[in-house]
Formats: sequence, C-alpha cells, structure tokens
Amino acid sequence: MKIQATVLFLFMGLFLSAQEPDSLSTKKVWSLEDCISYALENNITIKQAALEKNSSEVNLTQSKYAKLPNLSSSASQNFSWGSTIDPITSDFVSQQIKATNLGLSTSVTLYNGSQLSNTVKQNRLMVEQNELYVEEAQNNISLSILEAYLQILYNKESMEVAQNNVIASEKEVERAKARLDAGTITMIDYTDALSQAATNKTNLISAKNSYAQQIIVLKQLLELDPSVELEIASLDNPLLEGQAVPSKLDVYQNAIGSMPEIKASELGTTINEKDLDIAKGGFLPSLSLTGSLGSGYTSTNDLTFTDQLDVNFNQRIGLSLTVPIFSRYQNKAQVANAKIGIEQSKLQLQTAKKSLYQKIETAWQNAQSAQEQIEAAKVASEAAQESYKLAQRKYELNALSTTDLVISQNTYTNAQLNYLQAKYMGILYNELLDFYQGNEIKL
Repeated sequence: MKIQATVLFLFMGLFLSAQEPDSLSTKKVWSLEDCISYALENNITIKQAALEKNSSEVNLTQSKYAKLPNLSSSASQNFSWGSTIDPITSDFVSQQIKATNLGLSTSVTLYNGSQLSNTVKQNRLMVEQNELYVEEAQNNISLSILEAYLQILYNKESMEVAQNNVIASEKEVERAKARLDAGTITMIDYTDALSQAATNKTNLISAKNSYAQQIIVLKQLLELDPSVELEIASLDNPLLEGQAVPSKLDVYQNAIGSMPEIKASELGTTINEKDLDIAKGGFLPSLSLTGSLGSGYTSTNDLTFTDQLDVNFNQRIGLSLTVPIFSRYQNKAQVANAKIGIEQSKLQLQTAKKSLYQKIETAWQNAQSAQEQIEAAKVASEAAQESYKLAQRKYELNALSTTDLVISQNTYTNAQLNYLQAKYMGILYNELLDFYQGNEIKL
C-alpha cells in the first residue's frame, strides 16, 4: 500500500506540473505600450498627483456645504451656592441651585460679499487644474519611459556590437599566436592583439553595465520589484530614413492648445482672479440668520424635571448684520496680495510657454540633426564594415599588421555606435515632436 501511495503521489505531481500555465514558464517581454500602460496605473508620482486631485475634490464639496445651515446641540449642568441669579428663571436667590440647560442652535450665512459662491467657483477651478496636473504627470512619466526604453534598445545593440568584437578579437589572438609561433610576426604584434582583446572585453563589460543600469531606471519608473526580470521588445517599425520633420511653429501651436501644463497655467490666472473677488468681498457687509431652541430645569422651582422642560421651552430667531469699518489693513492687504498673485500667475504662464517652446526647439533641432547623421552614419558604417572585412582577409594572408587590423576594427566599431546613436536619437526626437502635437506615444 505504501508503494502504491508513493507512486500515486508522484503521478499526481507530474500531472499538476504538466497543467501549469505557460505564463509561469515564459518570461514576459514588455513592449513600449505595455510599459506606459503599467506605469500609468502604478507610478508613485502619478498616484501622488491623483491624491492631490482627490484632496481638491474634498475641498470643493466642503465649500458647497458651507452654504448650508449648521446645527449643533448643547447641554450643561451647573451648581451654585450663595447669592446668585437663577440661570433658568433669572430670579435673584440666595440658596444652592442645581440647573440644567438644553439647547439646539443653527445659523446660516445669507450674504457675505459672495465669498462663499466665489470660493466654490475657485475650488471647482482647482479641481480642473489638478486634473491637468495628473495628466501632466502621466505625460512626464510616459516621456521618461520612452527615453529609458530607447536607451535600453541602444545599449542592447551596443552590447551586441561589443560581443561581436570580443569574438572577433579572440580569433585574431589565436591567429596572432599561430603566426608568432611560426615566426612571421613579432611579439609586439601579438601583444597588440592581446591588448585589443582585453579592451574589447572591457568594452563589453561596460556595455552590459550600462544596459543593466538603464533596466533599473525603467523598473523604477514602472515601480517593479527589484526581483522582477525585465526584458523589452525590439521595435517592429524602426525610424525610416528621410522621414520628414514637421515645422516647429506648427508643433508649438498644436502644443499650446493640447499640453496640460499650459492649460493648468492658464487656469492659475483664473483661480487667482477668484482670490481677488473673495478678497473684495471682505469690504462688504455680511448677513446671517440664527435660530435656537432651548429649555432647562432649576432646583429652585417645585415643578418636576419634565414639567419644567415644557414650561421653560423657548424659541429664538434673529438676523445678524456685520459691517466692516476698520480691519487694520487686513482686507486691503488681501486685495493687494490677490492682485500680485494674478500678475505672478501671468508670468508663470509665460514661463511655461517659454519652457515648452524650448523643449520643442531642442527636439526639432535634434530631429533635424539626427536625420542628417543617420544617412551619413549609415554610409560610414557600411564603408567601415567593408574596410574591416578587407583588413581581416589581408591579416589572414600576412599582408597587414596587427596594429592596422586593430585600427580598422576600432573604426568599424565607432561607425556602428555612431549609427546606432543617430538612429535612436532620431526615433526619440521625432516621437517627441509627434507627442507635442497631441498624439499618443506609440512606436
């Protein structure tokens, strides 16, 4: 029976293992769209901006309720000795008194210079502004992910270039050793080959480190756990050579109308104008309606507690008018500060527009430069590749020194890296220009 149970257990274990979903054995490959979508849901900066928006919504709700009447209840128990006034009957007595007071009161502001209404309007604008701040945070994170994603792809291809150089240099060391043993080259040629192989290994290590560091940057933007392995997908449609770069003025005009930071700055001026309206309301009279219900009990009266509550029951209603005469410069200061705030918000809007134009100008210049560099770098890379192949054949025929072969390899490597850099810079800045025109980031 024990043997049968053991066999059955092993069989069930194999069966369950076979039923595991493929997702457990297949590592997820992240596309750019996957990264952006995940970050929009999980990035801390975006969550903080969303919490600020939630707080502004709470403030808006509170300002709406401020227009409603308040309601409060009160109860007190008093003990007094000696000559005093009865708090319930208002009679002057000279004895021990036990008095109970019960009350219910309310008040509502009828008019206070439209300050309550303007506060509601201002808080509604602040909710809209915070929604734009959330959108701005989402845009900033999306752009950071785009940059990190392309940097990883560049580092990955750079790592492949470095790996190929290591393989090639190791073969060259083997050939150099054979030639040294055959006496056809000097020790200097052989050590040059060894030195180049060591340099290429160092470059590979550096490329791997840069790749790993950029993976960390992307994982932090995604708020991924450090233990999660991250692998990104290559681009299906890389940048086409000769792609037209849009007019920077057209890009800027589209960006002015679509970028949330510009809309938020424009709302900032309107919000400060409401501050001025609220401050001006401080010069106007305020009118409030008050009302109360009350009753009480006193030990000086022979009636029972319940009867006294009925007899002493009272109702009050009243209007309270407050007219500001002298506020020790407080109202004037609030008005002056509100006007200053309006001017500051206008300057902030100009600064936001200048900053946006500077970003677009930089992206446009780099996109233009990248287009020219891509074509030149591709030609240089292809030419350097042919030169390196020819140098390798000459080296195999003992018609080229190791030093010249190393120079040819380094020239080819630099040409490859220059082309990769120009390619990914072109992708980045063309995508930025497309984004500033109101389009989604999608490669």
